[in-house]
Amino acid sequence: MRVAIAGGTGFIGRALSDALLRRGDDVWIISRSQPRRGQQQGLRYTTWSELERTPVLLDGIDAIVNLTGESINQRWTKEAKQRVLQSRLSAAEQVATLINKLPHKPSVVINASGISAYGISSEGPFDEGSPMNVTDFLSEVVRQWEKAADAIPVKRLVKLRVGVVLAAKGGAFPLMALPYRLFGGGRIGSGGQWLSWIHLDDIVSLILFCLDHQEIQGAVNACSPEPATNDEFGRAIGKSMGRPHWFPVPAFVMRTLFGEMSTLLLDGQRAIPRKALEHGFRFRYGTLSGAMEQLVGKQNH
Repeated sequence: MRVAIAGGTGFIGRALSDALLRRGDDVWIISRSQPRRGQQQGLRYTTWSELERTPVLLDGIDAIVNLTGESINQRWTKEAKQRVLQSRLSAAEQVATLINKLPHKPSVVINASGISAYGISSEGPFDEGSPMNVTDFLSEVVRQWEKAADAIPVKRLVKLRVGVVLAAKGGAFPLMALPYRLFGGGRIGSGGQWLSWIHLDDIVSLILFCLDHQEIQGAVNACSPEPATNDEFGRAIGKSMGRPHWFPVPAFVMRTLFGEMSTLLLDGQRAIPRKALEHGFRFRYGTLSGAMEQLVGKQNH
């Protein structure tokens, strides 16, 4: 299979490209500028500006995975929120423009989206059949993001609604685990807010699964079948590290420190991956305890 990854130099993109190469696929990485990396068999790089001039470079590509997007882990100023939204809309538009120019079009596009599609809620669980619910900035971003993706001219479009991706190195987990390493871990806010999470290995495997299974299309929740409350998640970190879970952080402190971005820690939604499970996908780290055992073990080596 020939697969192009937009955002392939990011956290998930690097792991995905490595997995594709291991199974013998050819990979094109699309980025804003040429990365300074050595060449690897089966791996090629291009830029959006180069594809504007020479779209034929990707003619006959089998699939495009679009993971592009400005990080949400920054203070949400008016300018930052515009960058977060526009980066996602622009990426979907660039994919659509590229495909329109290709004589031989890919059979599938996997376009990243977010679990925030279901809005901030203490209810649930939400699966792919649940309605979208715009309650805050991130849910509005997802609404517009998926609308832009719907304009991509492809027979099979997968909208991958990604939860919090956990890995021993990179992503959110090292920062989430740090207070426990310092014996200062505890619930944040009420502790009852839901966290829909997924291990990095599982999201990579799920993307490969979606590429290979032609019957999968539309929204796909990329999250573990075992979502957890903030309190449960913290207790699992503490237990795996042999650290106490005792130092609660009031919600007002998080709002003072992080402003509107504190919603990432204080709010959430309880999503489950019904479509993946119904199609036979197996999670390697489907339970919180199993994921923590691997994550903490990796960090301690």
